Amino acid sequence: MHRIFTTRFGAVYPAYLAKVERKGRTQAELDEVIRWLTGYDEQALAAHVAGATTFMDFFAGASLNPNVSLITGVVCGVRVETVEDPLMQKIRYLDKLVDELAKGRAMSKVLRA
Repeated sequence: MHRIFTTRFGAVYPAYLAKVERKGRTQAELDEVIRWLTGYDEQALAAHVAGATTFMDFFAGASLNPNVSLITGVVCGVRVETVEDPLMQKIRYLDKLVDELAKGRAMSKVLRA
C-alpha cells in the first residue's frame, strides 16, 4: 500500500491551497474543483479537511463526477488515464485538477464543462 493512501487529506489540503494561492487562485476555486470531482458538499469537504480522514477514506466516500474520464494528461511524470490502481488514479485526478487550476486554466475547462 502506498503511503499517500493513509495520509490525512487535511494534511495535504494546505499544500494544495498554497499552490493555487501562489498563482492567484482562491480557496473557493480550489474547493469548487474538489467538490466537482468528489461530489461532496461544502460541509462534508470542510469536515474532511478538519478531520482525520485519510485519502483512502476520503475517496471511499466520494461519488466521482461522471466526467472524470475527461481528465487526461501527465502529473508528476505519470499519465493519469493509465494509472492502474483505482485509488491512486483518483488521487492523480485531484492532483491534475489542482495543477490545472494553479496554471491559470479557466474554471470551465478545469471542470470539463
